[in-house]
Amino acid sequence: MSACVDEALEWVREALRASHADEKREREGAIERLQAEHKRLQSRLDAMYIDKLDGRVDAAFYERMSTSWREEQARCLREIARHQAANKSYMDEGVRLLELARNARRLFERQEPREKRRLLNFLVSNCSWKSGELTVTLRQPFDLLAETTLAVEKKKAASGIANGLSQIWLAGPDSNQRPSG
Repeated sequence: MSACVDEALEWVREALRASHADEKREREGAIERLQAEHKRLQSRLDAMYIDKLDGRVDAAFYERMSTSWREEQARCLREIARHQAANKSYMDEGVRLLELARNARRLFERQEPREKRRLLNFLVSNCSWKSGELTVTLRQPFDLLAETTLAVEKKKAASGIANGLSQIWLAGPDSNQRPSG
């Protein structure tokens, strides 16, 4: 594997880590809001139970409201669990995807034809054969890796820069755009 591909994969790994930190902060904020909502509902349930014991609310009203609030609490707990699971899987899936990208050629060469087809279906969204030339459209994020690698190689060839990534991925108003070839 070329050093250029390794540089691109390292850049994507760093971007994934930074993105994970942002996502984690957002999930933690959502979890805190959901926990506060759960606690608020529990306070309502506790207060209403005392009101029921003191005769300020009847049993039917208590049952109706407590059922509704307990359902809301259950929803909060499900959402908290979903956010916690997403926090763990986000980085794991991203790292597995990068490792697959790094090892795709080696994996492809070692597989049976049926498995080669499955791997191609995972990497490629569309391809065509026209006038003796194969045109391939890669799925995300493999398209980004290919474009980045090509842009780095072109930049290095044109300017002799040792590491073209910093030139392509400088922060700025267009930092979310893909490199142009």
